[in-house]
Amino acid sequence: MKRSVLSRPGVAVVASALSLALATGCSDSGSDSGSGSGSGDKATGGKGATATVKALSGAELKKRLVGKGDLDGYRFAAADQSERFASSKEEITVVDDKCAPLAYVLTGFAPGDSTTYVNTMATPVEAKPSASSTKSMEDMTEEELDDALNSITDTLGGTVTIVSLSSYEGDGAQKAMSSVSDAVKGCAGGFTATAKGAKDDAQKFTKVEAEKASGSGDESVAFAVTGVADGDKIVVHGEAVRHGNTVATYYSMNLAAFLADGKPKEYGIPAELIKAQAGKLA
Repeated sequence: MKRSVLSRPGVAVVASALSLALATGCSDSGSDSGSGSGSGDKATGGKGATATVKALSGAELKKRLVGKGDLDGYRFAAADQSERFASSKEEITVVDDKCAPLAYVLTGFAPGDSTTYVNTMATPVEAKPSASSTKSMEDMTEEELDDALNSITDTLGGTVTIVSLSSYEGDGAQKAMSSVSDAVKGCAGGFTATAKGAKDDAQKFTKVEAEKASGSGDESVAFAVTGVADGDKIVVHGEAVRHGNTVATYYSMNLAAFLADGKPKEYGIPAELIKAQAGKLA
């Protein structure tokens, strides 16, 4: 049975806790300033990448980003932008710098120092969108708020995943992976991230745990991040995978997993999505 007793502040906190991932950076962005060197760079780098490796351009990355026609049962689209959220990594502030790579994975940005990245949001076709209310949360009655919450639960009943690709010069991809791995180990107690420096938009996560990675690509690292909203535990999942000098990141959430009554159901990053993306980078 769906939860219909979550308080108004609770709904706001839940929305806030997921806001960075839903609306930050997901605009199918990508700079063309990188110097891609053709199809030979598609899997160049591997475990023996050298300083001569060149980054792919944004246009080249877009061709390699998983999308429509690559995986049955999913729709792919950019998330809506909002003035409340950051449009670049520079607008995200993380209290502890070493935890920043995790915040970047959770927002669809490049985890390392890359000038080229692209991203998309993958949603199972079963999770069909419904009409949204034109009223603000503050103006809703309790009944309207319950209906809106149930609508959100239906819409995001499946696992929604943000997939991002970023490309690096030389050994930049390896360094990016190391930064994510170090952050998972060094930020076990959680971290706080703020978009555009607005204190009201601060997202506090209480725990970071290493998870079993997919084993895809040349190296991979996976983690789970925990937060609390209105007394409810929120667990979201991230993974970074290196394919030569390109890093694919995945951020998955399932709103229904922690809005449902009873024990939150377990979920993870869809293996078929990682496989499909890996196929385009092979």
